[in-house]
Amino acid sequence: MKNQAIYPGKVWLDTNGNRIQAHGGSIMYIDGVYYWYGENKEKTDGVNGIWHWGVKCYSSTDLYNWEDRGIIIPPEPGDPTSSLHPESCMDRPHIIYNKKTKKYVCWMKIMNKDSFQTQTETVMVANHILGPYTKVKEGLQPLGMNAGDFDLAVAEDGKAYYYFERVHSETICADLTEDYTDVTGYYSTHFPRKHPPYVREATAHFKRKGKHYLITSGTTGYLPNPSEVAVADTWHGPYKVLGNPHVGDESQTSFHSQISCIFKVEGKKDLYIACADRWLPQNMDKEYPIYEEMFNSIYSEEEKEFDFSRMGEEPIQNTSIADYVWLPLRFDGDMVYIDWKDEWRIEDYE
Repeated sequence: MKNQAIYPGKVWLDTNGNRIQAHGGSIMYIDGVYYWYGENKEKTDGVNGIWHWGVKCYSSTDLYNWEDRGIIIPPEPGDPTSSLHPESCMDRPHIIYNKKTKKYVCWMKIMNKDSFQTQTETVMVANHILGPYTKVKEGLQPLGMNAGDFDLAVAEDGKAYYYFERVHSETICADLTEDYTDVTGYYSTHFPRKHPPYVREATAHFKRKGKHYLITSGTTGYLPNPSEVAVADTWHGPYKVLGNPHVGDESQTSFHSQISCIFKVEGKKDLYIACADRWLPQNMDKEYPIYEEMFNSIYSEEEKEFDFSRMGEEPIQNTSIADYVWLPLRFDGDMVYIDWKDEWRIEDYE
């Protein structure tokens, strides 16, 4: 039976009847088809030590029903030193298309298993969104920095930008090289914060009516927290923080989710969708503390250290059952709002 609406937070199955596995993912629109790709967590049960099983992709023409197009970047279980080994902490693949080289370029964040503060990037290229992809960079530390959650964006003139969390410090906007496989060295800094959870991560960029928007989350691992909207007139800012977009979210958890990307729906006048992961749906019945209490429970000045084991990242969680929260954006002047909807339809928007 075909889906005829989007049901935020409900189990979302592909056209074969299996859970969609495209976490920390993003959407590309190519020749009338939407491609949704992300981390394949089908084997990540929280027990076997598997963090990922490659990058999986799905396609759709209506945004409701998604066909499994397979694993476009496979794991490398035979090489324990590979950044794509199943036990390697590979997160948040992002793909952009380079019109000049005619290549699809994928960046992936790799966290060091022994120290989550040490993070690098793996970069791959392909001739088609569905691959095959060839590894061109591994162990890349852009600008010599530990680079965490990120987003990639391409301007109308073909210039590309890389927004990333300089781990536990600030947000960086860096220019990419012409082939999109490295940074040029030019960058700007934003949202400097003393320490987690106030440091911003999970950056999602989008552009609307000449304005640049960044929606980010705080750094609390798999535990959700309030999102934050910032707006600017240029790619490099300066960005003005506008506040939490999630309307009526008394739980202070962004509706128990974390945004991974925002995209505009083709053919619609002003419909943008925030795509988010509900990483731990099994924890929905827990009483979430307010943000400050959550912060105090995982960090103290006396400890001088951020304890990830108390944030749901260690041991590995069962994210094979993680769900998705897709919601439309609402605008009032420069401000962005996200309202909860049990179900909604693309057709209800101009």
